[in-house]
Amino acid sequence: MGGDGAQELKFNGSPVPIDAITADEGERIKTGIVELDRVLGGGIIQGSAVLVGGDPGIGKSTLLLQVLQKLAEQGRKVLYVSGEESAKQIKLRGRRLGASSDKLLVLVEIDLDGILRQISDIKPSAVVIDSIQTVYSSVLSSAPGSVGQVREATEKLILAAKKTGIPVFLVGHVTKDGSIAGPKVMEHMVDTVLYFEGDSGHAYRIIRGIKNRFGPANEIGIFEMRDSGLIEVENPSEFFLSERPEGASGSVVSPSMEGTRPILVEIQSLVSTSNLGMPRRTAIGVDHNRVSMLVAVMGKVCGLHLGNQDVFINVAGGVKVDEPAIDLGIVASMASSYLDRPIDAGTVVFGEIGLTGEVRGISQMEARIKEAARMGFNRCILPKTQGRTRPTGEGARIKLIRISNLKELLGHLF
Repeated sequence: MGGDGAQELKFNGSPVPIDAITADEGERIKTGIVELDRVLGGGIIQGSAVLVGGDPGIGKSTLLLQVLQKLAEQGRKVLYVSGEESAKQIKLRGRRLGASSDKLLVLVEIDLDGILRQISDIKPSAVVIDSIQTVYSSVLSSAPGSVGQVREATEKLILAAKKTGIPVFLVGHVTKDGSIAGPKVMEHMVDTVLYFEGDSGHAYRIIRGIKNRFGPANEIGIFEMRDSGLIEVENPSEFFLSERPEGASGSVVSPSMEGTRPILVEIQSLVSTSNLGMPRRTAIGVDHNRVSMLVAVMGKVCGLHLGNQDVFINVAGGVKVDEPAIDLGIVASMASSYLDRPIDAGTVVFGEIGLTGEVRGISQMEARIKEAARMGFNRCILPKTQGRTRPTGEGARIKLIRISNLKELLGHLF
């Protein structure tokens, strides 16, 4: 049996010149779900292995069942393998999602050899394994979900995908800190790693590409969870700004780049006198250490001393933003709350701030300006070090105010 296993792990290939290898990007399979196609880099590559992780109940199984239904509607035979739910449970969920096709096959199985045998016999256009932690191989004596079993199952399924050209989606459980459970080598082995973000308190779900061998990494797709499944959000900026308060101090809009797309987010701050010996610094959606640094820079450069103030920062809608381009937005919202002066509703702010108070240039300025103009904003405060070329199209209608340091910010804000 060991010899057979060793033989299975061979591709039995021979070296060929790279210029003799044919690779056509047209081989991508469109899922019919635009937001997911964007994250995947334009569609599913044949023979690719995609690992999908996320908290329990966030919508991993729902989205992948919707994907298979879309592919089945195109006349493609697809296979959904579940080790966690019965066929009846999957049918009930499928009925709610509108998934009903004789091309969508459901297999309840956890034996790896049985799954591989069915893939070989059926030859589907795509396979979903839900979840990889439930699959076990009889070659190993350890229990399903153990490091060895997960590694073995992942390796064999990826090998099958590469040999047959059948794309495989692997659903992965996550640990308490949000990382995919099991050996980290899983993420190195697969071609694409997607993470679901969101929480039960918000209707939106973000699927983020952490790794992608066939497209841009860190691209995101945004969905709204409804009774009928996950619905695409075509205009994320409007979605996240829909409940923005009017005339309130401590609120400012900042354009953030998520992969290749700009999204406008609302940054809210509450600065109030503290009754504690050590004032609180609470940040939701942005880096806590970054906020502490910006508070110190504001005191040193602008004379706005927040040392005895409680500071609360929140990115409205539960979005997480980790790029330094929103530094200027964070400072603007804190200054607005501290001075109790609202910022003009038509203003957007972006730029990175250094420790000496300088406002530093950032990437993809024109895309951010165009998105702000498209959403009806008429004024933009941005770094002076950016290129002097005027944005074209929609971006040409917005007034640009370029600043080089933090001292200039307050004069233009209010």
